[in-house]
Amino acid sequence: MAAESSAMRRVQVAEHPRLLKLKEMFNSKFGSIPKFYVRAPGRVNIIGEHIDYCGYSVLPMAIEQDVLIAVEPVKTYTLQLANTNPLYPDFSTSANNIQIDKTKPLWHNYFLCGLKGIQEHFGLSNLTGMNCLVDGNIPPSSGLSSSSALVCCAGLVTLTVLGRNLSKVELAEICAKSERYIGTEGGGMDQSISFLAEEGTAKLIEFSPLRATDVKLPSGAVFVIANSCVEMNKAATSQYNIRVMECRLAAKLLAKYKNLQWDNILRLDEVQAKLGISLEEMLLVTEDALHPEPYNPEEICRCLGISLEELRTQILSPNTQDVLIFKLYQRAKHVYSEAARVLQFKKICEEAPENMVQLLGELMNQSHMSCRDMYECSCPELDQLVDICRKLGAQGSRLTGAGWGGCAVSIVPADKLPGFLANVHKAYYQRSDGSLAPEKQSLFATKPGGGALVFLEA
Repeated sequence: MAAESSAMRRVQVAEHPRLLKLKEMFNSKFGSIPKFYVRAPGRVNIIGEHIDYCGYSVLPMAIEQDVLIAVEPVKTYTLQLANTNPLYPDFSTSANNIQIDKTKPLWHNYFLCGLKGIQEHFGLSNLTGMNCLVDGNIPPSSGLSSSSALVCCAGLVTLTVLGRNLSKVELAEICAKSERYIGTEGGGMDQSISFLAEEGTAKLIEFSPLRATDVKLPSGAVFVIANSCVEMNKAATSQYNIRVMECRLAAKLLAKYKNLQWDNILRLDEVQAKLGISLEEMLLVTEDALHPEPYNPEEICRCLGISLEELRTQILSPNTQDVLIFKLYQRAKHVYSEAARVLQFKKICEEAPENMVQLLGELMNQSHMSCRDMYECSCPELDQLVDICRKLGAQGSRLTGAGWGGCAVSIVPADKLPGFLANVHKAYYQRSDGSLAPEKQSLFATKPGGGALVFLEA
C-alpha cells in the first residue's frame, strides 16, 4: 500500500462502534480481518440543480451519512462484494474481466464503475482480487448521492489496494467519468464534493478545470433535509438523460442563432463563453432565439440543417434517440437563471448582510420554482413537502438532487429548529392514511461534513 497520504487516518477501531461492527461482520463473512476501511460521504446540493453537466458551478456540502467499505486485498484474482444490508445480494467476479450492465443499475455495478475508472486510468489489465464489505447509511434514491458515494468509495478502495497516489481532484474527475459506465450522463458535482469536502464549510464547485472554494454558511441558520419518500433512480429513468440532451440541443440552437460554430458545442456554458456575455444577457438571447412551444426532431433538424439520421446518431445519446418532444426554451431558461442564483448565493454568504438568511431563502425558493416549472424535475409530493416546510418556518425550501422524488433542503433559523422538525414530522410524515413507510422517513438537520478518507487500524 502507498505511503500514508492526507486522506489516510490511523484509528482505534474499538473506539468507533460502526467500524467495529463492520470488522466483526467482515470476519464472520470472510473469516479474516479487513486491512483498511474507506469512507465517502453523500452530499446535499444547497443550490445549483441540473447545471453541472451544462458546465456551471454548483454549491453542495457533504453530509455525515456515507458509504463505508471494509477491505482485504487477496492473492486470487477474484473480487468478492458483500453488503451489510440484506436487500443487496452478494456479488463476485473476476477482477480482470469487469462487465457493467447498463440495463440494470444494480448496487454492485456502482462499485465496478469506481474500480474500472481507476483500472483504466493506470492502464492496468491485471487487478488484484479483494474482499469488500459495504455499509451505507445514505437513504437510497433520495437525491443525496448514495450511488456516487459508492463509486467514489470504490475508486479510493482500488487506488489504496494498488498502492498508487492521486490528488483528490484527479480522483473526483476519474470517478465522475467512470459513473457514466452505468449510463448516467452526470456532470461531476457529486464525485467532486465527496472528495473535496471539508468539515464546517460548503463548497462552490467549478468545472473545467475542477476546483472548489469554501463558502461560509450563515451561523444563525441550519439546513434541514427532508425525504419525500418518493424514490427515483437516476440511471433507471430516461428523464435525467433527456434533460441532458435538451440542454445540449438548446446550446446548439443558440450557437447557430448567434452564427457560432455550433457542431462542436455540447454545453450551454460554452455558448456564453464564446459570446463573452453575462448570464442575464444569455437569458435575453434565449428569449430571442428559442420559442416556448416544444420542438420536435424535424424542427431541430431544420434549424440545424441536418438529417434525422445525423441528429439521432451524432447528437442524441442512445437512450434518447426515440424522444419526440424537446422543451429547449424552458431548459435553457432554467440553466442560465440557476447558474446566476448560485453566484448570488455565494456573494450573499461572503457579504453577510443582516437579512442574509431571508435572502438565501428567497434564492432557494426561486430555484425550486424553476426546477418545478421550467425544468419539470419535481413531483407532487416534493412540491407538497417544500410547501409544508415554508409554511412551518423555513425561510427557503427546494428540491435537491436530480428531483422526481428524493429530498427537499430547507434553510431554517436556528432558534426555530426544534419546533420546525416536530411540526414537519407531524404535517408530512404522520399522515392519517399511514402511507409512508417508517424506514423511508428521514428528517434531519445537517452541517457540512468532511470528504473521503482511508482508515488504517492503529
